[in-house]
Amino acid sequence: MDAVLLKKILEGAIFAAGQPLNVEQLGLLFDESERPSNSDMRAALDELKAAYAERGVELKEVASGFRFQVRQETGPWVSRLWDEKPSRYSRALLETLALIAYRQPITRSEIEEIRGVSVSSHIIKTLIEREWIRVAGHRDVPGRPALFATTREFLDSFNLKNLAELPSLSEIRDLDSINAELEFLAAQPAVEGDEGEEQLEAAQLAGVMAELEEDIKREESGSSPEEEIYE
Repeated sequence: MDAVLLKKILEGAIFAAGQPLNVEQLGLLFDESERPSNSDMRAALDELKAAYAERGVELKEVASGFRFQVRQETGPWVSRLWDEKPSRYSRALLETLALIAYRQPITRSEIEEIRGVSVSSHIIKTLIEREWIRVAGHRDVPGRPALFATTREFLDSFNLKNLAELPSLSEIRDLDSINAELEFLAAQPAVEGDEGEEQLEAAQLAGVMAELEEDIKREESGSSPEEEIYE
């Protein structure tokens, strides 16, 4: 098949789809006799990525496949299409999600032990309803507590192809910078996501997790800085 036509077909299909499309799904657009090879389709997708490199939207590969999305830097302007400001996720929810993402599989009691406070059932329910976490099994101890892990939907929502793309905590900047950035992001309108909900980013989770790691280190060293409690 002509390479130019192939790019147009893939571009149109990804724009029209209401969800990410992977290479196998894109291949189903073609009759068996004319179906391009996976390598040809990936080459066409790479060319499309390059073609959109300087535009307001980008072709992004996430866990479920390829999708077009608004670039992050254009978010403050594009978000003005929606009048209502999104509700924000609580710090407790962010900490819970960060622990599940970085320490999965993990039980509720293990999360509570690290955070030092109980985990609200509402937080677990919200994360499950958002399809960001799932029960991946049960710990082989008395009571067999549920083990929580992230989902493919979590990866898609945070623009990740796999868990290896989560920001490394060793690369996170100093905590003062983290706090300043989190406060700034919390004041901004959502860029993308369901109406009325904040659009989170992997960097925010990494920042929260880095702070939790610092708290753990302080406790292990016996230091006792001024305590902060997040409702």
